[in-house]
Amino acid sequence: MTRADWLLAPAERGNPATRLDRRRPDGEAWSRGNRARPLVHGATYFAELLAAVRAMGPGDLLLFTDWRGDPDERLDGPGSEIGSVLCRAAERGVVVKGLLWRSHLDGIHFSQEENLRFGKELTEAGAECLLDMRVRPGGSHHQKLVVLRHLGRPELDVAYVGGIDLCRNRNDDATHAGDRQSLPLAPAYGPHPPWHDLQLSLRGPVVGDVEAVFRERWEDPAPLSRSPLTRLREHLHREDISADPLPRQTPDPARCGTHTVQLLRTYPNRLLRGYPFAPDGERSIARGYTKALRRARALIYLEDQYLWSPHVVDCFARALRRHPRLRLIGVVPTVPEQTGPLTLPMNLIGRIKALDELRRAGGDRVAVYGLENRAGTPVYVHAKACVIDDVWASVGSDNINLRSWTHDSELSCAVYDERTDPRSPVDPGGLGDGARVFARELRLELMAEHTDAGAADALCDPVSAFDLFAESAAALDAWHEGGRQGPRPPGRLRRYVPPELGTAQRMLAIPLNRVLVDPDGRPLGMRFRRRF
Repeated sequence: MTRADWLLAPAERGNPATRLDRRRPDGEAWSRGNRARPLVHGATYFAELLAAVRAMGPGDLLLFTDWRGDPDERLDGPGSEIGSVLCRAAERGVVVKGLLWRSHLDGIHFSQEENLRFGKELTEAGAECLLDMRVRPGGSHHQKLVVLRHLGRPELDVAYVGGIDLCRNRNDDATHAGDRQSLPLAPAYGPHPPWHDLQLSLRGPVVGDVEAVFRERWEDPAPLSRSPLTRLREHLHREDISADPLPRQTPDPARCGTHTVQLLRTYPNRLLRGYPFAPDGERSIARGYTKALRRARALIYLEDQYLWSPHVVDCFARALRRHPRLRLIGVVPTVPEQTGPLTLPMNLIGRIKALDELRRAGGDRVAVYGLENRAGTPVYVHAKACVIDDVWASVGSDNINLRSWTHDSELSCAVYDERTDPRSPVDPGGLGDGARVFARELRLELMAEHTDAGAADALCDPVSAFDLFAESAAALDAWHEGGRQGPRPPGRLRRYVPPELGTAQRMLAIPLNRVLVDPDGRPLGMRFRRRF
């Protein structure tokens, strides 16, 4: 079997308007010869990003998109605030261009004020950062990418894609002690919420693909906001309301590795005036998952912030029903981000329904876990990653929920390594694909951290890995139930059990879910009505 069996052909993307599938003379909808490297934890990513930006000089190009940006978030200690780092780059002559979601009001726990401040700081330093509200009603720009292009030094070009925003809470490491610059989550997470996250470093021709994604959004001629009040305020305050032209895109970097990378996206079918690069939207993330899941035979490994909605997990459930030896492991937040009397049931009902659907399909072949640090504090799982049969791996901004698959802008990387893993003479899925080095190493790195397994070889076999997760969680659960007597067992896994809902919460959640909102907390009238 080949990469074409796992990745989407241009016609399968369902969006002929994008330039992504027209960039290469061979017509391939992916780029070959890349080097993809997972950066597990915000601290790892931030330190690398800081060094890379500080090495940029006059004429270099820095592009980024983000859901939220906190200009005072430190990348690596005092003096490394992301706003200052980008401003200093612009002052050195680096061409800095950014797109931040304009967001809703901070009063409802989004990020309007911080994003406005971030954009203002960059503009004053000579950069250009636009606040972008070109979304469907109730939607958001959720892509998180950074592209660094180097004038005359293409061997240094790199792109970063994943789930890590340039904002507070994200700068955590493997100890999961939390970011010292924190925003509050549910009380169970404490004053500095432990945070688990993931980003990809990408080198090779795929850097040009990521840049093309940015350019499509940047060159969208639609107004940054359709709100007359917002546009009036921009005019009165002389805010930047249109994008200046970008420098011409330079040739893609040379091939430098064995990874084929395909960029998958979500864009909504924007009302009134669609995206010129996706006039009817794009669902390639959902389509990419659906195609890869048809080949799943041994193990689906998921790390996800939500794992919500029976509509979205249906393709996982169908895979479990088709193949009685297929197993699924999910790693999710133990406690929802918000636990108020209304937000708790709204956060839980979608996940409960999704897990019920998966367990009806797979029974005890489905196992879902939360994480805790050594102090017993829950770890907020913000990573968005999936590995199928150690062949296909996906890392991006997208969650397993309706918003990410239909409504918000998202960007994900599907990675297929041309190298097979020598530790796997027989491929786990049994289709002749062979376990691939990137996918297997990503799964092993994540699993080894969660189990404290040390020697990752013990996790290679999918069945053994599934059993080891169960044993690790059972031991830690028993230690807690026994009053924490004796040495703490190794590992960080706890069996996921949804928090109990009171009678009043259940009574409130049922009509809200059926009448007003879907399991992702969005009004039903804004739900995308077409299938993936």
